[in-house]
Amino acid sequence: MSDSPAARLQQLFEGHRLTPTQRRIAHSMVRRAVDAPFLSSVELAELAGVSQPSVTRFAVALGFDGYPALRKHLREVAPTGQDTGTSEYNEYQQAVHAELENLRQLADLLADPAPVERAGRVLAASTPLPVLGLRAASAQAKGFAYFAAKVHPDIRLLDEGGTMLADRVDAARRAGASALLCFALPRHPKEVVEALDHAREAGLFVVTVADSAFAPVAAHSDLLIPAAVGTGLAFDTACAPMLLGRVLLEAMCDALPDAQARLEDFDGRAAARGLFAE
Repeated sequence: MSDSPAARLQQLFEGHRLTPTQRRIAHSMVRRAVDAPFLSSVELAELAGVSQPSVTRFAVALGFDGYPALRKHLREVAPTGQDTGTSEYNEYQQAVHAELENLRQLADLLADPAPVERAGRVLAASTPLPVLGLRAASAQAKGFAYFAAKVHPDIRLLDEGGTMLADRVDAARRAGASALLCFALPRHPKEVVEALDHAREAGLFVVTVADSAFAPVAAHSDLLIPAAVGTGLAFDTACAPMLLGRVLLEAMCDALPDAQARLEDFDGRAAARGLFAE
């Protein structure tokens, strides 16, 4: 596994039964992994939107005497020299380097391909396949749906919220869907959590790409695969979630026996129509 700050935090949290409030704190720490060892309990509480006593209880749940002991541990395990020279880069370069670290973390995660391969089989077996992504995640969902439609017989993009969202999930289920793919990125809309609950109640298997294993959607997914977002700019950057979406697409293609034939058919029709500039 990567020795990145986010990866070390993930490993620290694994195996602990955390309450929803504690998962929220963990999620906030992962998103600010580099700064986490230096945050006061007050600062962390404000970051996570919880009370200061909740931060103390969180540290105790992880096996520490209190938050100071947790922070001391995080400072002790932080690798020395990791950020040496980063001051030489401007803020734009630092954002790029942070994304490179997110991609390295994703590469380490994919050393075990079993979860992605399982997701690929589940998605391939669902006809139709609804693909959900609202607000910040809508671009990820739309990109996946665009390419998936070339190899999958029935992709249904769900990128708009509102009262019709549950109806569209129900319609997909009635048409034969057995799974739903969700892209969930911060800030996480409540509608997404509600939609996932509705999908699971309807009998759909929910596969989720989220920015953290401790994201609010984690407890509402059957299979969640994390890919971190960058937080160094005014708006989050999502290179790793986008790449993970393409990896899932590849795994789905591997599980679709006629994927190659569908691609060749599309290429033939595109050539006949003069669809793309040469």
